[in-house]
Amino acid sequence: MYLSNELNDSRHGVRQLTTGWSDGPSYITQCPIQANQSYIYNFTIIGQRGTLWWHAHISWLRVSIYGPIIILPKRNESYPFAKPDKEVTIMLGEWFNSDPEAIISQALQTGAGPNVSDAYTINGYPGPLYNCSSKDTYKLKVKPGKTYLLRLINAALNDELFFSIANHTVTVVEGDAVYTKPFVTDKLLITPGQTTNVLLKTKPEFPNATFLMAARPYVTGQGTFDNSTTVGILEYEHPSHHNHKSSKNLTIIQPVLPPINATGFVVNFTGKFRSLGNAKYPANVPKTVDKKFFFTVGLGTNPCPKNTTCQGPNNSSKFAASVNNVSFQLPTIAILQAYYFGQNGVYTTDFPTQPLIPFNYTGTAPNNTNVMNGTRAVVLPFNTSVELVMQDTSILGAESHPLHLHGYNFFIVGQGFGNYDPNKDPLKFNLVDPMERNTASVPAGGWVAIRFFADNPGAWFMHCHLDVHTSWGLRMTWIVLDGPGPNQKLQPPPSDLPQC
Repeated sequence: MYLSNELNDSRHGVRQLTTGWSDGPSYITQCPIQANQSYIYNFTIIGQRGTLWWHAHISWLRVSIYGPIIILPKRNESYPFAKPDKEVTIMLGEWFNSDPEAIISQALQTGAGPNVSDAYTINGYPGPLYNCSSKDTYKLKVKPGKTYLLRLINAALNDELFFSIANHTVTVVEGDAVYTKPFVTDKLLITPGQTTNVLLKTKPEFPNATFLMAARPYVTGQGTFDNSTTVGILEYEHPSHHNHKSSKNLTIIQPVLPPINATGFVVNFTGKFRSLGNAKYPANVPKTVDKKFFFTVGLGTNPCPKNTTCQGPNNSSKFAASVNNVSFQLPTIAILQAYYFGQNGVYTTDFPTQPLIPFNYTGTAPNNTNVMNGTRAVVLPFNTSVELVMQDTSILGAESHPLHLHGYNFFIVGQGFGNYDPNKDPLKFNLVDPMERNTASVPAGGWVAIRFFADNPGAWFMHCHLDVHTSWGLRMTWIVLDGPGPNQKLQPPPSDLPQC
């Protein structure tokens, strides 16, 4: 683990109602916590239960600073499925042998893509497929005929991951701390930032075999990536009456994961997620919309500074990323602080609500790939109903982008490939039981449509959860104004709020 002298911490997926000061992203809701200083995150979890997580939220420190947040149902309340015999948290991660801060610093300086990770991990263990880590393997010991609730979290820095357990199926029952209509699968995709709860029912009798669980990347971009696989072991406990052989002599069965570019599987899998949408767990999706936004998301370039050489596209530019061609620059004062105290010059409120120059987003790229740089925000009146369509671009190659919105859950009402058609595509929106999430992928070469009520005042970060894209500028901020009620206003900042 490598630590810098600054740190921020985010509780990923916690709605932070009126307590935006405890949200965590650096220079958005707070300035970094300096060395030898502390900051207490004080918040109340309201109306949420399930699996979320926390992680560092400055530069690339998230790579090794993270952990689960498990919110149990209220007392005397049960799950909307049979209570499992045991609950297990499984965090998928990414490991670098080098200092990740140095890696991204060098990439931003040269303009090139950063070096990739050296391994993926399951609960911190790389597994036996990597050199020198055969003993560093996660083992999940289970008993026959039992049901296990697996709380899966993708904490990897830059990769969406497939996950599977050999010769077993699981039932998906929750995504991003929202219950789902159950469905059965033998393979999953989890993007960075997402959580997925599944029920694993073990075999009724001791199977005389050991089963591998594995994770490897789903890849859509043109750049280099860590093309490796992390493996753990699902190990059945021997019944006490069983005259068993040594576990080392058991047959080892490996899972079959989708190909690394299996976009068809990904779209089919993500399309199976549906909210329960019943009286107890309703899907309160906005049926009408006050404000519509159309955001393009993707990669672009910044020109190489004069009298320097760059290692980005064509060796004459630097990689950049943007939303509506605006590559977000972090300010030196936190946006929430500037908003609350009325400090001018920190950000502007002219973030474009649609592309300034429309083009064939998934077709032939425009000749000019340069992005604009700025610190712009969208301002929303309290309780505005919002529809946001996010469109991938193929400027430097179509690519999947897992977008995370802080402070909110949103409903995924539609998705598709190609360019979004504002006349035809809304006719197919699901406004009955759409999945409610805090992180959703814009499909490679496609679009996703989400809706939400802006009912949480503050400044809220929205960014790609591939950290290299966030570092390149694929991020922006929503500012939601106070509502009229006493519980609809941003609380005053705490006295120990870190100062810039």
